[in-house]
Amino acid sequence: MSDAAVVGVGLTRFGKFPDRSLKDLAAEAVQAALKDAGIDGKDIGAAFGSNSLAGLLTGQECVRTQTVLAPLGIRGIPVVNVENACASGSTAFRLAVQAVASGEAPYALAVGFEKMSHPDKERTFAAIGAASDVEEAPQHEAGRSSFMDIYAAEVREHMERHGSTAEDFALVAVKNHYHGSLNPFAQYRNEVTVDEVLSSPAVVHPLTRLMCSPIGDGAAALVIGRAERHRRAPVVAATVLRSGAFPGRADHNDTVEAAAAAYEQAGLGPDDMDVAEVHDAAAPAELIACEDLRLAPPGGGAKLVREGATRLGGRIPVNPSGGLESRGHPLGATGVAMIGEIALHLRGDAGPRQVEGARIGLVHNSGGLVAGSPAAVAVHILRQP
Repeated sequence: MSDAAVVGVGLTRFGKFPDRSLKDLAAEAVQAALKDAGIDGKDIGAAFGSNSLAGLLTGQECVRTQTVLAPLGIRGIPVVNVENACASGSTAFRLAVQAVASGEAPYALAVGFEKMSHPDKERTFAAIGAASDVEEAPQHEAGRSSFMDIYAAEVREHMERHGSTAEDFALVAVKNHYHGSLNPFAQYRNEVTVDEVLSSPAVVHPLTRLMCSPIGDGAAALVIGRAERHRRAPVVAATVLRSGAFPGRADHNDTVEAAAAAYEQAGLGPDDMDVAEVHDAAAPAELIACEDLRLAPPGGGAKLVREGATRLGGRIPVNPSGGLESRGHPLGATGVAMIGEIALHLRGDAGPRQVEGARIGLVHNSGGLVAGSPAAVAVHILRQP
């Protein structure tokens, strides 16, 4: 993958934008990414668009990416619609990288766009629930996604096995809201305290509202090009996708497998990582992901956050964007935004949240649930050229 690099990054702010359309949001992100790359839309040779919920929430199906790119004049090229639950954006990125690395296109576009806010919140929660096997998944409880029940069960098992506590999860949320306060693209830019997290409305034990990612809208775009043409652009050292390989096995899972494959592909190990974006749809998921990614030993995720190792200035800053809890989680845009965040840090362009000296970064993006395992898990590694 050493021939492919992230040469352009474009983001909208994440939030609730009832007056903005998918076309409007996508246009802002794509135009920013093209400008950042120093190219025009006519230079794009292939495009991959990530969206998960438009069919259920807006009625737009089948040609979602074509509808948002046509007004920008990006047409007459291979355009692929990508839908892979919360990992849709990472999947679109992987396809764009492959298009460039194979020589199919000099530049490829990965764009993620999503509008989740809807006047009827229950319709949004039901749409999110469709990211699991609807013949097997429980119906969502009023006022929350069914995935929060699944996360909570996993978290309670972690608490019983490893002694992690609700206070540990609150510390993750506090850290990520602090990071988000430094990110102009974040949905929430306010700092919170442990007491505020723990006393916020209960979702399902032990999760509280401030531990969970919000409903929101937004878009993100990446231009992938040849590394030799863009000497400053972060190089794609590894991109791995796994889907539902190990249901019901506590000792082995898709994140563990994807991370091992990514480290091998990059010729690197977990100790080489300087910064990471991990999928924290709920705060405890960050601790568990850090263990699965071998950034911490089994059961050691809580110690990382207690010691401040995952905070800006710590040994391995995690989710400097604010994570899904604070930056937000418009499903189709999430993976693209996570990769863009790491690219900005490796370029030294992350502003007040910059991880100093960052040379190698990791992205972990997970989505959906089928037969007891994530439907898709992606791990990417970027490095400075």
